[in-house]
Formats: sequence, structure tokens, C-alpha cells
Amino acid sequence: MKRILVTGGAGFIGSHLCRRLVDEGNDVICVDNFFTGTKRNIEPLLDCHNFELIRHDVTKEILVEVDQIYNLACPASPVHYQYNPVKTMKTSVMGAINMLGLAKRVKARVLQASTSEVYGNPNVHPQPEEYWGNVNPIGIRSCYDEGKRAAETLFFDYHRQNNVDIKVIRIFNTYGPNMNANDGRVVSNFIVQALKGEDITIYGDGSQTRSFCYVDDLVDGMIRMMNSRDGFTGPVNLGNPGEFTMLELANKVLNITGSSSKIVYKPLPQDDPTQRKPVIDLAKKELDWEPHINLDEGLKKTIEYFSKLIQE
Repeated sequence: MKRILVTGGAGFIGSHLCRRLVDEGNDVICVDNFFTGTKRNIEPLLDCHNFELIRHDVTKEILVEVDQIYNLACPASPVHYQYNPVKTMKTSVMGAINMLGLAKRVKARVLQASTSEVYGNPNVHPQPEEYWGNVNPIGIRSCYDEGKRAAETLFFDYHRQNNVDIKVIRIFNTYGPNMNANDGRVVSNFIVQALKGEDITIYGDGSQTRSFCYVDDLVDGMIRMMNSRDGFTGPVNLGNPGEFTMLELANKVLNITGSSSKIVYKPLPQDDPTQRKPVIDLAKKELDWEPHINLDEGLKKTIEYFSKLIQE
């Protein structure tokens, strides 16, 4: 049993991680400022004796005694991270500094939830960890992309300078229950629009690709990375290498929901990547990890969640 801090623990991915860690018998402290997280996501855990919730913003220091820290705190969808871009950058940078400082003081292992967005609009496809990326440093997505890149820099500098025990993962598109219905991400967008019978909006011509990892697979990879061998820092790509166009995804959602929604096309947003697919050879080798839930199976579970949510 470990004492584990999860920042952003009431968010989409964080809530699934908290549930898994609680179920494994760990003492879990969930920290969230509820900008994008919600108590609904962690409500089933509130009565668990080994779960504790603290409303707190990671841009401020927090003092707790823990063995492990998962740093997930940061709005991750364009709608939310562009709402207050300065705050987004502060969350990534100050949040990383505060969690690394805490890890240094209490000698905890700390995992940074970085993102495939560090690769920007990639000139290399698919993307291996060695690729440095193609990121616009002054665009409307930069607060998130560059904030996460800066956080990775801080993690490795704390590791080199202060011998902090770090782990860094790069999360590719992830989906599943507990997603925010209004976060503007493509999977939740398509599902909600289909269930409501609204037009399904595709930005661009629908040929841009993404790889979609079901949240349970991702959480398994995160825990494996946290508990991987000493000295292995990453960064490690965690995602599903299955690659689909936006049009293919829209048609899958339409088929599964049986919706009569029509597909409409809108202009592509600035700096929106045209391709995104992880190379996961390192995760296979070091973590013995690869995703097992295919897109059709994961979409059915996610659609079931949103169906109940919309009916409430």
C-alpha cells in the first residue's frame, strides 16, 4: 500500500486513475481546483476510507507526505485551455515546479502527464519519443503545447540537478466515460451531437487522423510507468497506434448510435495537427504495455455513458 497524490484527480483521466489506485488498496489524495474536473466523477469514491479530496490549485504549494505523485492537473481540451491561456501556462509550469519541489522534499517519485501535443503538427509520422516536434510557440494552442514542453524540461532538470525520481509519459488522444460533454474534443463532440440528432461537425475535410486510446488502457500504462524500474525516466508514448480519419470516426459514431445526424464541414482551426499516431515500441519493451480495447468496443462504452448523462 502506498500513499499517492493525484493532481487533477477529479478530471476525466484522473478520476479513472483514482478509482484504480483506491481499488488496489492505496491511500489516495485527490487534488483538484474543479476548473474542468467535477465531483460527479469521483462521487463513488467519497465514502472510501482510503480516499481523500482536497480542493486546491497546483499553482500554489501543497504540503503532504506521500510516496508517489501523479501530476495530471491542467485543462487538456482546446475549449478549456484557450479560455485563460495565461492560467493554462501557469498550471503547467508552476504546477510542475510545485510538484517537483514536493517530490524533492518528501523523496517521492513523481510522474508527469505530458501530451502528444509536444510534437505539434508533426513532420515525422508516426511520432517516436526521439522526435523533438514542430510547435508554433506563439499560436492559440501554444499555452498548452509549450506549457507541457516546459514542464518536461523542468522534470528533467530537477532530475539532473536534484536527483528527483521522475517519470514522464506523453498521452495521445484518450476517450471514455467521465469525459466532459462540452470540452470540444472530437470523440465527445461527435457522440453528443449524434445522440441529440444534431449535425456532426468535422473541421477541415475530415482527412486528418488521430489515434484513440480507451481510458482503461491508458491508466494501466500510467501505473506501469510509475512502478517501472529505477532510472527509467521516459518520456514514453502512451496511446493506441490504430489510426483513423475524422470522417471514419464520425461514421463509426453514427453507425453505433443509429443516429440520423448529418455530417457538416467547417474550417480547420489554427495549428490543428493533420496527423497524430504514436510509436509505442518503448512502452512495449519497458512496460510490457500495449492497448487492448479497440475503437468500436471503447466507443460503445463511451456512448452508453453519454446516453445516461444526456437523459438526466
